[in-house]
Amino acid sequence: MKIGPLFLGISTGVLAGATAVLLSTPKSGSEVRISLKSTSTDLRDKLSDIKVQMQDLKNSIRNLTKESKEVIPHAIEEIKADVEQWKSETAPLQAKLQEEISAIQSAIEEMEKTLPKKKEATS
Repeated sequence: MKIGPLFLGISTGVLAGATAVLLSTPKSGSEVRISLKSTSTDLRDKLSDIKVQMQDLKNSIRNLTKESKEVIPHAIEEIKADVEQWKSETAPLQAKLQEEISAIQSAIEEMEKTLPKKKEATS
């Protein structure tokens, strides 16, 4: 979305609203001119502030984009390195757990062989 048309639409709406309010109030000509001049100055100041804020926003977005392009790849590489380190640190534990599981399975099989079958026990 382009900011220019949005900014132009907001400005036009504010200006039209301010003009309608000023012209519909019961004031003398000099009071209306003074009020229009004051409102015009205020409006110019507000538009200037909005323009500065929009420029700050654009700069912030530009900086955020630049930083994210630098930081994200670095963070991904660090995460990959951490995962690889974790894998290498847990590999011996994983092997030991596999050995223990195998030993437990063997013990269960031996117990099943030595225990009488249920059918044989009831006969």
